Amino acid sequence: MTEREYNECVNQYADNVFRFIVKNLRHEEDAKDIVQTAFEKLWRNRESVETDKSKSYLFTVAYNQMIDHIRKSKRISLKDEFSDSGIQHQPVPQVKKTLMEALNRLNETQRSLVMLKDYEGYSYEEIGKIMDLNESQVKVYLHRARLNLRNYLVSSENVI
Repeated sequence: MTEREYNECVNQYADNVFRFIVKNLRHEEDAKDIVQTAFEKLWRNRESVETDKSKSYLFTVAYNQMIDHIRKSKRISLKDEFSDSGIQHQPVPQVKKTLMEALNRLNETQRSLVMLKDYEGYSYEEIGKIMDLNESQVKVYLHRARLNLRNYLVSSENVI
């Protein structure tokens, strides 16, 4: 991969990788760090990464970094309070709030699968490569995640 191809890769995939990580972590600063680390690893390994596989490589590295971050956070179990004084909050519509609650009820793997398939539009094969699962596992886990989402969303307290 040349420097020009790397720069094109940054322009083309940075937003998608960030969106995927921030939706899973729900913490913007940590997501930025993970995305930056993923692109740093791509830069260091640019000689061995084929340009047409850079998207899969980036998502795989970012996903693994995110899992490491989550595990580390659970071990430390510290909660930092952040002041959002500079950010103006707008009321979240009830539908969006209910959908986010439903996604948050899923485990890490299920949430990532739903985000990669339904939000980012990856194929089962691509998701398998990113998450180190075979295609059948992706389909089964995704089906279970969707069942969990459906059961939560159609429960009487969540019907809008």
